[in-house]
Amino acid sequence: MLRRAHDARFATRYFRGNGIDVGGGYDSLALCQELFPAITRVFVYDREHGDAQVLANVPDGGFDFLYSSHCLEHLHDPAEALANWVRVVRPGGHLVVAVPDEDLYEQGHWPSAFNPDHRWTFTLCKTRSWSPVSLNLLDLVRGVADRAMPLSLARMDHCYRTALQGRGFDQTRTPMAEAALEMVLQRLG
Repeated sequence: MLRRAHDARFATRYFRGNGIDVGGGYDSLALCQELFPAITRVFVYDREHGDAQVLANVPDGGFDFLYSSHCLEHLHDPAEALANWVRVVRPGGHLVVAVPDEDLYEQGHWPSAFNPDHRWTFTLCKTRSWSPVSLNLLDLVRGVADRAMPLSLARMDHCYRTALQGRGFDQTRTPMAEAALEMVLQRLG
């Protein structure tokens, strides 16, 4: 989160107004809302509110932004989830979605050695993967291209130590390392 707080795009554009944090749980964006002064409010949508894939009780265009960190990999159908997540953001609003990078986080092991609840692994774009459940973010973005424009697709490997890769160590348990992919989309309107 500190990386985002130091990026003016997050502080002034992406996290602005009323937002929803899908799957926020114990480490939601709401807990560090003060780092992003343009945020008015963050609603943390978690299991007690319903199915994060469908967001059935969330109105279309009801939020200025959507944030989700490490939720998509737990859902049955990430493409359907992303379509619904786009649906609940107003035109011109933003979606910031982070998922684990299959090579950095899973480190060539499936099922996940670090989180048995993962249903999917993710890559930015590969023609082939070691994972039998790999999804390309570019393919997911293409699925909503008529409703949302990608502003950024990036590998988040800040403070990731390649020397530790393959040793069965989850680097995301440290306070600094990231092993994720992040997409920022803008809702078309």
